[in-house]
Amino acid sequence: MLEKTIKIPKQVAEIVDGLENAGFEAWCVGGALRDSIIDSHSGDFDVATSARPEDVIALFRRTVPVGIEHGTVGVIDSQDVVHEVTTFRRDVKTDGRHATVEFGVSIDEDLARRDFTINSLAFRPRTNDWKDLFGGINDISAGIVRAVGNPELRFREDYLRILRAIRFACRFGFEVVEETWEAAIKCHEGLTQLSAERVRDEWFKSLVTAKSSARVVEMWDEVGAAKIWLPEIETGSDLSVLGRITGRDPVLLTCALAADPGGLLRRLKSSNAQIRRAELIGRNLETPPVANSLPDVRGWLSKVDPVADDLLNIWNARTDGAELRNSVAKIRQDGDPLAISDLALNGADLASLGVPEGPAIGKTLCFLRDAVHADPANNTRGILTDLVRQNIERKT
Repeated sequence: MLEKTIKIPKQVAEIVDGLENAGFEAWCVGGALRDSIIDSHSGDFDVATSARPEDVIALFRRTVPVGIEHGTVGVIDSQDVVHEVTTFRRDVKTDGRHATVEFGVSIDEDLARRDFTINSLAFRPRTNDWKDLFGGINDISAGIVRAVGNPELRFREDYLRILRAIRFACRFGFEVVEETWEAAIKCHEGLTQLSAERVRDEWFKSLVTAKSSARVVEMWDEVGAAKIWLPEIETGSDLSVLGRITGRDPVLLTCALAADPGGLLRRLKSSNAQIRRAELIGRNLETPPVANSLPDVRGWLSKVDPVADDLLNIWNARTDGAELRNSVAKIRQDGDPLAISDLALNGADLASLGVPEGPAIGKTLCFLRDAVHADPANNTRGILTDLVRQNIERKT
C-alpha cells in the first residue's frame, strides 16, 4: 500500500471535514489521486461519501444538483467553485450508455464499479488511509491500463470506456494489457450506441492530452472506433504530420488528417464555429498560393483570412513552408489592404461615379480589390476612381 499523504486543497478538505463531522465517511477519489501519484500534478478532487444526496444538500449551504439520479451533488465553495460529491453507489442496470444506480453501499463496492484500476483508488484525509482493492498503484508503477474485474463486462456497462482506455494509455504513455485490449476490440460495435457528443469529447481530449497524437489515431483504428466514427480519416494516412503541427488544437489536428473535416465534425456534433472553420480549411487545404507571388498570396489571404494560420501550420508540417510564411509575414507587416472593406472607395462612392446599383457594384468592388492585391499602392481614392471610370468607358 502506498505510504503517501495527498495534499488536499483547502476547499475540498473543508467539504470532507463537514461530511465526516456529521458522521459520514468521505473519501477523495478519481483522477486527481492517479495524477498525484504519476506526476504530482493533481486536478479536480472528487469526493465519495456514505451520505445520500439529500444529506449533502442539507449539510452544505450552497449546492447544485449536478446529477442527483446518479448521486452527485455539486457543493459550491467560498470561491464559487463547484466540487462534485457523490454517494457510494453500484450499478444495478446498464444499457452501454447509461446506468441505473443503487445507493447505500460501501466504499469498496463503489470502487468495484469503476472502469480501470488506475482510477479505482480512494484516499481518506481524516485517517490518511488508502483504498487500492484492484492493484491500481502497482499498475501505475508498471505503466499499464487494466480494467477492474471482467474487462468485457466493464465495457458493456459503458462503451465509452473503450475510448477512455485509449485516452489514458496515450496521455501517460501506458500500455493497455492484452486481456483488456482484446475485450475492447470484441466490444467495439457497441461504440455505435454512444452519443456523438461523448465520442467527440473523448476524441478531442485524447488529441490534446496524448504524448503522441499519432498513437491516438492508431489505437482508434486498431480497436475499430475510427471506422465507425472517423471514416474521413483514411487508413495509411501520414500520421507523422501530427507531430510537426504547432500546438494541440484538436480541430486543426482533425483537419490535417480528414478528407472532409467539416463533415466529420458535423457528425460529431461540434459547434457551428468549429464546423465552419473545418469546412474552410478543408476547401483550401490542397490549393496553396504561389509562395513567391505577393499578389497571389494577398488574394489567398483575402479569401481564407480566418484560417490562414491554420493552413500555414498544416502546410509547414507537410513540407517546408518557409517561403510562404515569409510572404505572409511581409504582407501583414506592411499592412497591405486585403478585404473589400479595406478599399479607399465603397459602394456609395461607386454609385456616385455612375456604376449601376445592384450586382455591378459588387463586381466593381471585386475588380478594385484585385487591382489592390496586384499593387497595394493602387489603394487611393484617386487611382481607384480612375480605374472605375476606365472600366465604365470600356463597357460603353
